[in-house]
Amino acid sequence: MELTLLGTGAPTGLPRPDCPCAACATSLGADARAATALLVDGAVLLDLTPGAAFAAARAGRSLAGVRQVLLSHPHDGPAVEVPAGLPAPGRVPDGRELALLTGHRVRALAMDAGGTGYAVTGPDGKRLLYLPRGSAPAGFDNGDLGTFDTVVADVVARPDALARLRAVGAIGPGTDVVAVHLDHDVPPGAELRRRLASLGARAVPDGTTLPAGSWDEVPDVPRRTLVLGGARSGKSVEAERRLEGFPDVQYVATGGLRGGDTEWVARVTAHRERRPGSWRTTETCDLVPLLAEEGAPLLIDCLSLWLTDAMDSVGAWDDAVWAGGGERELRDRVTELTGAVRSARRTVVAVSNEVGSGIVPATASGRRYRDELGRLNAAFAGECEHVLLVVAGQALALKG
Repeated sequence: MELTLLGTGAPTGLPRPDCPCAACATSLGADARAATALLVDGAVLLDLTPGAAFAAARAGRSLAGVRQVLLSHPHDGPAVEVPAGLPAPGRVPDGRELALLTGHRVRALAMDAGGTGYAVTGPDGKRLLYLPRGSAPAGFDNGDLGTFDTVVADVVARPDALARLRAVGAIGPGTDVVAVHLDHDVPPGAELRRRLASLGARAVPDGTTLPAGSWDEVPDVPRRTLVLGGARSGKSVEAERRLEGFPDVQYVATGGLRGGDTEWVARVTAHRERRPGSWRTTETCDLVPLLAEEGAPLLIDCLSLWLTDAMDSVGAWDDAVWAGGGERELRDRVTELTGAVRSARRTVVAVSNEVGSGIVPATASGRRYRDELGRLNAAFAGECEHVLLVVAGQALALKG
C-alpha cells in the first residue's frame, strides 16, 4: 500500500492566512503545509481539500484513478469544488465497512471528539489508520483494532490518542506514526521533529509518498532521558510531554506533600491535574527498586528532591557527620542510583534542577547542596542517551 500526503496541515493551512505569529513566519518551504489530505494507492482519497488535484500533480500523482472520496469530519469552511471525474465525497457511518472494487477494505471508526476515523486495509494486507483533527478512537478494547502498519493522526494536539492506541495494541514497535493536521502550536523544523520523535512519530513534507509501515525512518525513543532546568523553566512540562503518547506511565514524585505548607500543596496539586488520568503516581525516594523493575515508562520528578532526602538521611548538614562518613555514604547512594539507571530496561525520564549557574549560596550547607547536585546531575546524565536543558520554556539538546 502506497500513501501520498497531499497536505499535512490544519484546515486553514500553515502558515495561517494573515497570522503574524513566529511559527507562521517561519513555516516556509518544506515547512509550509496545505490542509491534510491523504491519497491511498491512487484509489482512495481521505479528505477532499482545496487544490487537491494540483497537490496530486505536484506530487507526481493523478486523481483520475480515485474510486472513493471519504471525509473524516463535517466540512464547515468554504465550499470545496469536486474535481471533474471524482466521485462525490461522503462520510461512512461509524462501524460500517466498505469493500471497494480496487481491493481495499475501509472500516469507519467512532471518534471521541466528533468526526470519523478510517481503518484501511490494502490489497497487499497492509493496514492504515487515519484519524481526523483533534480526535482519538473511542470505545475499543485490546485487539479490537489489530495492529496497523501506519497511523496518520493529530499527534501534536492529541498525544493521548497514541497512548490509547498503544494500550490496545493498535500501535506496535513497527508502526510508522505520521503527524498531520499540523498548526502553529509548535515551531516548525527542528523543534517539531524533536517533539514528535520523543513520541515515536514524525512529520513529512506535503507531497511525500511512502510505503505503509516504513517505520525505520523514525528515530528510536531514548530509553533514558534527563531533563535539566531552572525554577519555572518548563522542565517538568517538557518531561511530561515526552511520555504523553505512552500508556500506563508511572509518575514518581520524590517530594510528596508537606503538611502545613499550602504553597507546596498548590504546586503538587497543579502537577497532578496536568498529568493524564491514566498515569499512576508513586510518592517515594526509593528509586533503585523501581529502576530495577520491568514495566511501563517511569517519570521521576525530581532528582533534586531525591538528593535533599539522601542528604538528610546521611546527616550531610552537620559538618562533623559529613566529614566522619556522611560524604562517603552519600557518594555510595549516588553510585547505587546511577548504577540502577545504567541497568534499567524500562523507559526512564528524570527531571532535575540546574543550580550551578546562579549566585554562590551564602551558607556552607547551601554550597554543599549545590555542589552535590551538580555531581549527581553529571553522573546521572552520563548514563542517559538523551539530556536536555530547558531555558525559558525552550529545550536545548545537550546529548543525543
